[in-house]
Amino acid sequence: MPRLWHFAAEYLLLLPIGAAIAVIWANTAPESYFRVTASLQFIVNDVAMVFFFGLVAKEIVEATIPGGVLHPWRRAALPFVASLGLTFVPLALFAVLVPMFDERRVLQGWPAVFATDVAFGYFAARLIFGRHAAVPFFVLLAICANCLGLVALAATSTEAAVSPAVAAALMALAVILAVMLRQLRVRSLWPYLVGAGGFSWCALYFGGLEPAFALLPVLPFVPHGRRDPGFFVDAPAAAHDPLSRFERLFRHPAQIALGLFGLVAAGVPLRALDWGTLGLPLSVLIGKPIGLLAGVGLARAIGLHLPPGMGWRQLTVLGLIASVGFTVALFFATAAVGPGPTLSALKMGALVSAAGVLVALGAALLLRTGRFADQTV
Repeated sequence: MPRLWHFAAEYLLLLPIGAAIAVIWANTAPESYFRVTASLQFIVNDVAMVFFFGLVAKEIVEATIPGGVLHPWRRAALPFVASLGLTFVPLALFAVLVPMFDERRVLQGWPAVFATDVAFGYFAARLIFGRHAAVPFFVLLAICANCLGLVALAATSTEAAVSPAVAAALMALAVILAVMLRQLRVRSLWPYLVGAGGFSWCALYFGGLEPAFALLPVLPFVPHGRRDPGFFVDAPAAAHDPLSRFERLFRHPAQIALGLFGLVAAGVPLRALDWGTLGLPLSVLIGKPIGLLAGVGLARAIGLHLPPGMGWRQLTVLGLIASVGFTVALFFATAAVGPGPTLSALKMGALVSAAGVLVALGAALLLRTGRFADQTV
């Protein structure tokens, strides 16, 4: 059993298991599914997933310190620039494709094009690339793309769903507190999590944003080792820095949260596809790999660097993984479009975009990259 649990945790298997149960349950007994998951949604999506994304942020922090795969700053900055191509190229394609399908009403949900599901994308990246530099690169890229999506959502939302002023004010308090704790050399983990993390969570929740990302702006200030101990190397028992203690405390509860997240988030009823539904998945499946390559080309032209072992094959696969908007696309679409047939079409499009995981696996096999590098086609 310990070996089985380690295997499931290594490959994040609880996420697809939970998602598969959700799809079957939602389409066989929808009334009971939505009744049960409605009661779990807040505690899972807004609270428990904070710690999973905290572990993801921890890997990014370690990847950017000396010895990390995203060190120095010219490597860490490249995903920020590349996210521009990742988002605006598929957006242009979306604007072209949707009118061709004679479904112009779907254009109202254009912020959903920016969405990249970090949890499902992280699962796919780990599945394909294992402990490769492509994984933290993808996570940072996805966070940047979603931040651009939140900006677009704040500019276009017809409801008071997003409150930038509230989010900015509370987030400023969170960052100031985290900086003060760091300056005072506080070595306990809990003031960072409860104090700064609490303000950050409130900033996102009351600002109408995604509170599961609450620890992302806080963990960079938590004291950590001077050098990266190795990519995806578990924190050793002898490591007493607060960031290592955070990993040891929450790595197993985060796996359970991930399984429950798949159960709560993936239960979308399978309705008949129409042309309007296809606008979103086609735009991101075609546009995001092209946009990522263009964005990386721009970043390289201004002097930024890719992590070692990254080339056009890895970037193509990551672009396909980034096409999976799924739960984040559902959030963006719901906030941008009111209830009705347009929102239903966008939700089905977000569900269909999950096929990007299968397309990415096929592309990795054909391009012989990641776990398929030694395979023959």
